[in-house]
Amino acid sequence: MKDNKDNKSESPKPIRKILNKKTPPKPPKFNIMWLYGIVILAFLLVPTLLSGGSGKNINFQDFEANMLRPHDVEKLIVYKSGDLVVAEVYIKKDSLKKARYADAGKDQHLFNATNAGPQYTFTDASYESIKQSLAIAEKDVPDNQKVPIELQQGHESFLSNWLVQGIIMVILFAGVWIFIMRRMSGGSGGGPGGQIFNIGKSKATLFDKEAQVTVTFNDVAGLEEAKQEVMEIVDFLKNPKKYTNLGGKIPKGALLVGSPGTGKTLLAKAVAGEAHVPFFSLSGSDFVEMFVGVGASRVRDLFRQAKDKAPCIIFIDEIDAIGRARGKNNIVGGNDERENTLNQLLVEMDGFGTDSGIIILAATNRPDVLDSALLRPGRFDRQVSIDKPDLIGREQIFKVHLKPIKLSDGVDAKKLSAQTPGFAGAEIANVCNEAALIAARKNKESVDMIDFQDAIDRVIGGLEKKNTLISPEEKRVVAYHEAGHAIAGWFLEHTDPLVKVSIVPRGVAALGYAQYLPNERFLVAKEELIDDMILSMGGRVAEDIVFGKITTGALSDLERITRLAYGMVRIYGMNDKVGNLSFYDPQGENQFSKPYSDATAELIDSEVRSLVELVYAKTKELITKHRDGLEKVALKLLEKEVLFQADLEDLLGKRPFENRTAYDKFVNGEPALTQDNNAIPDNIINPELQEPLS
Repeated sequence: MKDNKDNKSESPKPIRKILNKKTPPKPPKFNIMWLYGIVILAFLLVPTLLSGGSGKNINFQDFEANMLRPHDVEKLIVYKSGDLVVAEVYIKKDSLKKARYADAGKDQHLFNATNAGPQYTFTDASYESIKQSLAIAEKDVPDNQKVPIELQQGHESFLSNWLVQGIIMVILFAGVWIFIMRRMSGGSGGGPGGQIFNIGKSKATLFDKEAQVTVTFNDVAGLEEAKQEVMEIVDFLKNPKKYTNLGGKIPKGALLVGSPGTGKTLLAKAVAGEAHVPFFSLSGSDFVEMFVGVGASRVRDLFRQAKDKAPCIIFIDEIDAIGRARGKNNIVGGNDERENTLNQLLVEMDGFGTDSGIIILAATNRPDVLDSALLRPGRFDRQVSIDKPDLIGREQIFKVHLKPIKLSDGVDAKKLSAQTPGFAGAEIANVCNEAALIAARKNKESVDMIDFQDAIDRVIGGLEKKNTLISPEEKRVVAYHEAGHAIAGWFLEHTDPLVKVSIVPRGVAALGYAQYLPNERFLVAKEELIDDMILSMGGRVAEDIVFGKITTGALSDLERITRLAYGMVRIYGMNDKVGNLSFYDPQGENQFSKPYSDATAELIDSEVRSLVELVYAKTKELITKHRDGLEKVALKLLEKEVLFQADLEDLLGKRPFENRTAYDKFVNGEPALTQDNNAIPDNIINPELQEPLS
C-alpha cells in the first residue's frame, strides 16, 4: 500500500544511491544435476573405454589347437618382463567371421564396434615354447605365410592399463567425495540447500546496507494507530539515549496481531526501512524440521547472528507455527520438537541484555493459540492490533492503489470505500486490479465506476457465469428467491440498504446475488440480529409462498440463520430461559467436552429452534403482506436480471425508514464514526456473525 512519493521522508544519500542503482541481470544458475550426471557417466565409461581391446584370456592349449593349427592367427606379440610372459593373439579378419570367434569379433566396450585386436591373450607359456609350437605347426607353410612373432620387453598395454584405470577411478572417487563433503559443509561448492552439516543454522534473510528495505511509513495507508505504535520502536533504535537517560528501557518485542491481508508484514517492512538497521526476516515454519533439536539450534544461531549485528530487528512472521500454547491437545507419543523450539525462543528473548539493541517483531493472525509465556511483558512488551480498516482507512488505501490505474472522471474513492465494508488492504488491492483487468477485457481507454462495481461483485460473489445453462423454471425460482430477500430488506427497519440484486449466476453454486450497504457498527442490538435473520429467511419463505415447495437454494441463508440463532442464545445471552450466560470458547479449550450439562444443551437447542420458527413466521407475514411488491420485483428481475436501488424505488416506492448510512454522513461532512474511549471493545462481537450475505 504505497502512498504519494512526494510525501516520502528522505533517506540518507548513500542509501538513496544504493536504491537507485540498477542491479545487473543475474546469469542463469548452474543446475547441479548436470554435474551429477557427468560424474556418473564418467564412472561408467572410463573403465569401459580403458578395458576395450585387452583381449579375452585363454590358455596355451586352446590357442595351439583351435587357432594356431587351423591357421587363423595373423600375428603374435609377446611381452616379457622378468619371468612374466604375456602373449597377445591377433586373429585374421577373414577368420573372425567364424562362429567360434563370435565372442571376440565385436568389441562390447565400444558400442559393438569391430575388435581391432588383440582378440585373445594367454600367460601360461614361455617364449621358447611358443616359438617351438609355431615351428611345428608351420613346418609345411611357406615362409611368406608364417605367423610373425614379435618380442617386446615390458607389457605396456596389459601391465599399465589396469594401473591407469585404477588411478583414474581413485581420482574420480576422491573428487566426488570432496565435492559431496563441501556441499554438506556449506563450502563454495554448494548452496544452502542440502547442507547436512548446516541444518542447525538459521534460515533468516538479512537485509542490511547492501540489501536495504525500500518500504517506509509513507508507503503504509490505513494503519495510523498501528504506525504510531511501531514508530516509537524506530525512535528507540535511532535515539536510545533519549529514553535510557530518563530510566526507560528499550522494548524487547512487539507482536503484530490482525486478520490476514491487513498489512502486518508490510508494516514490519516499513519499520526496517525507517530504522536503517540490519533486519532479519524469517517465518515461524523455518524453525521446523524433521530432525530433533534442529529448531532450538536455529533459534540459538539466529540470536547469535543478531547480537553480532546489533542494533537490529528480528521479524518472525506467522509465529504461531512455533508459539502455540504448550500442554494442550498433546498426542501421546507425539514429537515435542515444537515445544523445545518454543522453550529455546523464550530463553533467548529473556536472556539478552536490555542495552543490546535487539528488538523482536512478530506477526500472527491467531493470537488466541499463543503460549502465555510468550505474550508476557519482558518478551513481547506490546501488542499492536491491526484491524481491518474503517471507512476513512479504506478510502486512503483505495487512493494508494488507484494511483497506477488510468481512471475515468467518475471514479470516487469515497464511494468505493463505502461499498466495501469489511475489506482488508489485500482485498482492496485485488478489487483495483480486477477492475483494471475487466476494463482491459472490454477494450476501454480508462477504468470507470462500472468496472469497479463488477470487480467488487466478483470479489464478494465470485466469477459471473452468464453462459450457465439454467432452465426457465429454475430461473423463475431464483428470481422469486432474490425478490424475497429484497422485499424483506426493504420493509425492515434495522436491515442494511439494498444496493443491487442480481439473478446472474456467480461463483461455484450461487445462482443469485444480493449486495447491501452495511453501516459501520461495532455493537449489534437484539432487534437488529432478528431483522438480519428475517432478511436471510426471505428467499426461503418466498419460494414456499409462491411455489408451495422449497429448494436447496437457501443453503447459505440457513447456515447464517443457524449461526446467528446459536450466537444469540449460547454466546450473547439474548434468551430469557437460558439467561445471561455465555459459552463462547475462542481458544477451543472445550473441543471434546461441553462446558454445560446435557439438560442445558437440550434447552439451547430448543430455544434456537423456537427462535428460528418465530423468524419464519414473521418473515411469512411480511412477504404475504407485500405479495404485490414481490411479484413486481421478481418479474422485473426476470426481464433485466440486475436491479439497483433506484429500480426498487420505482417498483416499491421510497423505503419507509430513513436510515442514513455511514457513507451518507461521511459525504455530508458529518462524523460517520465517533470515538469513545469507554466503548466496549469490538472483539466482543463474534466476527463470524458479521459476514456479509451472499
